[in-house]
Amino acid sequence: MNEILTQEKSIYIQISEMIENDIIRGIILEEEQVPSTNEMAKIYAINPATAAKGINILVDKGVLYKKRGIGMFVCKGAKEMIMKTRKNEFFDNYIKKLLDEAISLGISKEELIKMIAESKEA
Repeated sequence: MNEILTQEKSIYIQISEMIENDIIRGIILEEEQVPSTNEMAKIYAINPATAAKGINILVDKGVLYKKRGIGMFVCKGAKEMIMKTRKNEFFDNYIKKLLDEAISLGISKEELIKMIAESKEA
């Protein structure tokens, strides 16, 4: 969790995304405890309530769960769940737009695949 907060998104959303990123990268493992809201508040110089809001997003998604009196932990299957959600978001936010633009330009599926393959080589 050494990322820097920006002005682009709400801080609590950035907190939830940072935890998700750490889970995806294997920095925080399933069934492992995540930093407390107070720890995050100190690290990022933010209000603990803001950190809690970011964590609660992940609780609502089923990524984190609370062990009473101990803290928040990563659920089993969380990494797979995050990856699936992000792949779906990637498709919706990028691939659909790419395909729509390709269709409007008359680019065939084969041409598009060739373009992607050639750009990967660069």
